[in-house]
Amino acid sequence: MTSVLSPSQGYALWAPHYVETAVSALEAHAVESLGLALAGRRVLDVGCGTARRLVNAREAGAAVAVGVDLTPEMLAQATNEQLLAAADVRALPVATAAFDVVWCRLVLGHVADLGAAYGELARCCAPGGVVLVTDFHPAAADAGHRRSFRDADGVLHEVEHHVHRADAHRVAAAQSGLSLRVEGDCTVGETVRDFYAQAGRLDVYERQVGLPLVLVLVFERVE
Repeated sequence: MTSVLSPSQGYALWAPHYVETAVSALEAHAVESLGLALAGRRVLDVGCGTARRLVNAREAGAAVAVGVDLTPEMLAQATNEQLLAAADVRALPVATAAFDVVWCRLVLGHVADLGAAYGELARCCAPGGVVLVTDFHPAAADAGHRRSFRDADGVLHEVEHHVHRADAHRVAAAQSGLSLRVEGDCTVGETVRDFYAQAGRLDVYERQVGLPLVLVLVFERVE
């Protein structure tokens, strides 16, 4: 039987051998395609994991790039990163309106209370700034996908996950002073075919082509 771990337990166990998954690869491709301007802007990555995205933000010319993650073990895998803090998305240790771009990517499914999380994301974002949220798509959960990983011994573990429909995101965001600008999804296709192939599951890939795996939402912090 697959064990179900809390986010802090799961990512602490996964951290030493954390690798990109089909979901994270698809999400990264989708965010890149948005073409969000980072040059000269202050970027906060909430749920930054191993901080790999902060490197990309700095390469894109971000004036400041700061990462926050729940799990110290994930942060410990970062290289040459000093602007990091261990904290919960519902209680971020940063000043109000301190950032122009706030990312929260593939995190909110691990949180039951969307309202508290969006309240903090909005608080940290300067008026006129951008809050980018991605989440495990409800359609993927409906199709049987789970937030899971294998440990060093090959044992499969599932990480606690709450299914949030797009309308729940929109309501929580609006109540926090965020205005929706972009909504979309990322579907199974050639971008992630190799992940299925490496797992010996091309038959599953063929059945799931077109299945949404990631929900993408871009908000603006209103005055």
